[in-house]
Amino acid sequence: MRLPIWIALGFAIVQTTSASADDFYKGKQISLILSAGEGGGYTSYARVFAPYFTAHLPGKPNIVVQNMPGGGGIRAMSQLANNAPRDGTALGLVHSSIPFAPLYGVKAAAFDPRQMAWIGSLATASAMCVSWYKSGIKSFDDLKTREFIVGGSGAGSQMETLPTMLNKIFGTRIKVISGYKGGNDVFLAMERGEVQGRCGGLVSSIRSTRPDWFPKHMVDVPIQIALERSKLFPDVPAVVEFASDERTRNVLELVLSPQAMDRPIVAPPGVPAERIAVLRLAFHHAMNDPGFLAEAAKQNLEIDEVSGEKVEQVVARAYSMPPDIVRSANESMNLTGVSAE
Repeated sequence: MRLPIWIALGFAIVQTTSASADDFYKGKQISLILSAGEGGGYTSYARVFAPYFTAHLPGKPNIVVQNMPGGGGIRAMSQLANNAPRDGTALGLVHSSIPFAPLYGVKAAAFDPRQMAWIGSLATASAMCVSWYKSGIKSFDDLKTREFIVGGSGAGSQMETLPTMLNKIFGTRIKVISGYKGGNDVFLAMERGEVQGRCGGLVSSIRSTRPDWFPKHMVDVPIQIALERSKLFPDVPAVVEFASDERTRNVLELVLSPQAMDRPIVAPPGVPAERIAVLRLAFHHAMNDPGFLAEAAKQNLEIDEVSGEKVEQVVARAYSMPPDIVRSANESMNLTGVSAE
């Protein structure tokens, strides 16, 4: 079988630098910084993926998972961009929405994702709204006619930007209660009756942390915040189906760009190119490791490899969008001038 050129080049680079990479990583420790709190889907993915990733790195360094929630994920991304070592010993598993925060003028987003090195992404995903079974919210029409109280984790997170977008473009009546540390805390709030649901949540997060919710019908899915219907929910409409014109479709395409690179892994700017090549190849091998795939399936984690090059392309395309489309997407999510804590 003929290898894709980026993998073949990666092999060539690694073969010529394997000794130096082994010397560098041997005895080292990698920090994998998560932009979410403990107990949620990000933690589940990180703890399953980390040992296989390091096993495929030359020198087999130790890897430590660190949770750094805050600002809807901006805190962790800022740490990586501005303060983390630039030698390949600090990586981040971040919210897929965070690379786009500077595009929309979020004040706290003091980084340029185009200058950072994208190692790859663990999945692709379609966002959705989920409502607790006692809420009475079951359809998109319900979201337009009744107040729907959801939890959020900060101005940069999809749990806040996506419901805001639905309100502005489609006239839904979603009220966001902010201040939760992460998605898992919102799930707990749903169980306690503090909020009625979550918008911007992912099937993988629920299946990995609340595997009984869907089988026991503990939640309903009134809308999929996506460009097409998921095969898992063929009867639930995708929000793009309600777009009234091409401009609205273009805005939705930009807003939903993060779905093509769910749970991306990123390195700070300035890491040597040959080390990024080593990290990307280890990522590819880990993502295709039978042991990793078996463990991910056991924990109901959805896996869909996205290369670092592809993530770079998604980010670059978003930043090349016409200013009027960016402005409309920005306004629909109410991001301009946001200062995330």
